[in-house]
Amino acid sequence: MSYPKKKKHQAAQAGKSRGWMLPLFYLVLSFLLMILPLEGMVNSVKAVLSYVFIPQIRLSHSAVKYAQGVSATVQELLNAHHENRQLHQEIEAAKILSAQAEMVFAENERLTAILKLEPSKPWKGTWATIAYREPSQWNTVIIDKGAQDGIEPRSAVIAVENGVEGLAGEVVEVTENTAKVLLVRDEDFSAAAFLSPGREEGLLAGGGTGAVLLKYVPLLSQVKPGDKVYTSAASSIFPAGILAGEVSAVRRGGSFQTALTVEVAPAISSSTLKEVFIILNKDKKKK
Repeated sequence: MSYPKKKKHQAAQAGKSRGWMLPLFYLVLSFLLMILPLEGMVNSVKAVLSYVFIPQIRLSHSAVKYAQGVSATVQELLNAHHENRQLHQEIEAAKILSAQAEMVFAENERLTAILKLEPSKPWKGTWATIAYREPSQWNTVIIDKGAQDGIEPRSAVIAVENGVEGLAGEVVEVTENTAKVLLVRDEDFSAAAFLSPGREEGLLAGGGTGAVLLKYVPLLSQVKPGDKVYTSAASSIFPAGILAGEVSAVRRGGSFQTALTVEVAPAISSSTLKEVFIILNKDKKKK
């Protein structure tokens, strides 16, 4: 009966022996890793043994690999974002260039049509471009030609809109290289004019922010919307026969009214004016 107990005791003793031998093995291994020189094959063996037997090194290695993977992914996302922004900017720039090209093409077509246009009357003059508008006087413009181009004060100014010549205004001030043009809508503008087909005459006057009017039209005149208004031979500035506009309304008052007042839609829109033709010939009334 004593043999089984003796075997159990021997097994327990063997287990204890193995239990302290494993720590001793790790201790000796660690000591060897510390004292062995870091050269050649020894260095490689030390690295392998450290990776196999020391769990922290394996964990660190895994963490480094994971961090490298995350870093690469983040870098790819940043690169993709940068490329998207660059592509978006290139697309926007292409849109702007396309719009500018269309504007330039349309402007070239318009200028070509104007330059090819010959005045219907034998008027001598010069084309000029609107340089700028005075903010405080919106119904006046400054053109890029002046006295050196033969322009004088009180010169008649016409323009072209939709292929039709029309009255634009008159020159009121001149410098060597520029001139100021008073447009038809300005309240200080006036010109002798007549109606067609009736030939009734009146005084064309700008209304500022209001309507352009043809005043002092004979009371019994048969005026109707759509009738044309032209400059009259009675004008001291404008040659006869320049289209000023057409009748848009007729103001009829009470029994004490002695003349008609006619509202006129100008032939030339002041707000879209870009080029004008200044009549330079001295005989301005020549038909």
